[in-house]
Amino acid sequence: MDNEANQVPASTEDHPLHKIPIEISVSVGKARPLVKDLLSLNENAVLPLDKRIEDPVELYVGDKLIARGELQELEGGEPGQLAVRLTEVASDKGELS
Repeated sequence: MDNEANQVPASTEDHPLHKIPIEISVSVGKARPLVKDLLSLNENAVLPLDKRIEDPVELYVGDKLIARGELQELEGGEPGQLAVRLTEVASDKGELS
């Protein structure tokens, strides 16, 4: 077996994969309206979610849950810009604490 193929580079900071952006989706809750109610929605309608405002949000890469956190306004950003403060992060095994 080739030992060079199994070696980790001395510096992984220059690894080309480190420069690839990844999209993270933040889920604040789910709604389960009936189709007839969904079809009657119009501008300014309110769609209730299954979460409260103080409940944690969930962060996903694809369909994989990677973390949970709290919504907050970004300090130093544009007024009203949202950010997430992480409260739980998945382990290497993909599990949340």
